[in-house]
Amino acid sequence: MRKVIGVADLGVSNQPDEILITYSLGSCIAVMLYDPIANVGGLLHYMLPESSMDPEKARSKPAMFADTGIPALFKQCYRLGATKRNLVVRIAGGSQILDENGVFNIGKRNYLALRNIFWRNNVLVTAEHVGGTVNRTVRIEMSSGRVFLKVSGSGETEMP
Repeated sequence: MRKVIGVADLGVSNQPDEILITYSLGSCIAVMLYDPIANVGGLLHYMLPESSMDPEKARSKPAMFADTGIPALFKQCYRLGATKRNLVVRIAGGSQILDENGVFNIGKRNYLALRNIFWRNNVLVTAEHVGGTVNRTVRIEMSSGRVFLKVSGSGETEMP
């Protein structure tokens, strides 16, 4: 069963028949977690690096921002039984779309925010597919933790 995770949203699951998927990652970033021991996984699709840009929005939609969405994703996975030491972490997105001159650099800022949060919390990334000027779609299978990436203009591949 496919469960679509929209922009500024997250989902977690421990149901082996579920597949979490998010579409059209441009400057947004998807964070995918999977604990192979607990068979728990999650997917976050965040838009912006810092909740201080709009504290009211951060309260109502924490998954919109890296600094509120990433901790929420980890906490929800922990509630289902995942442990930090077992987590396989993959990320995708952070493109420079609709900003050819790099004025706003949202994709790069999103990526730097994520790396800063991970560095402060000693989280290692297993695989990433970030940057460039392409859109991406990712899905994670709860039965195996396998993650598949589709880049605009090319076929689907499995992320390590």
